[in-house]
Amino acid sequence: MTALSGDTRPPVERVTRPPDAGKSDGTAPSVGIPKVGTSDGELVRRVLAGDTGAYAALVARYRDRLGRYAVHMLGDRQDAEEALQDAFVRAHRSLARCDDPERFGAWLYGILVNRCRTTGGRAARRARLFVRDDAALSGVPLPSPAERAEWDDTVRWALGQLAPEYREAFLLKHVEDLEYEEMAQLTGAGISALKMRVKRAREQLQIIFREAERV
Repeated sequence: MTALSGDTRPPVERVTRPPDAGKSDGTAPSVGIPKVGTSDGELVRRVLAGDTGAYAALVARYRDRLGRYAVHMLGDRQDAEEALQDAFVRAHRSLARCDDPERFGAWLYGILVNRCRTTGGRAARRARLFVRDDAALSGVPLPSPAERAEWDDTVRWALGQLAPEYREAFLLKHVEDLEYEEMAQLTGAGISALKMRVKRAREQLQIIFREAERV
């Protein structure tokens, strides 16, 4: 490059930065903080590519909601935490078998439902199925005052009187607000059977509440 007339500055050489400058050499996966609003599918794909931070984001996304379900289902904080952690570990190990990454949440929910059944079975054998644990219930974040009010002492006690399959169906339908088709996918039970379980749960709860009012 030739300097302009009267300009005593030396010529300036233009340097073009290589497209790969500042990037890794490909020997290790990139690990970063996922953007807010990143879809489940994108996070799953990043986990499978080796991004451990992406799985931490999935755990953070679903931990509170699934934790509430586990505590209400099992009634004991230690049992709920065990079931929840087991579900996350099993989901990570089996992530490649998640057929629809965009529906990771539903897939993870199904794993947790099964882990709650297993953990609840062990708890029943220890003669403490659905033990009332106020510390556990108060320690799990609830999204709204309405939900906190719903789960008062009487309701928790009443739910504890239900058979596990009735309690499971009632919680999935009226607390998690799932459609019967979604419930069937999570539990493996037929839609007709689930409707009957929810109906029986309602009927039994009405009886329990009436009897409680007489005391």
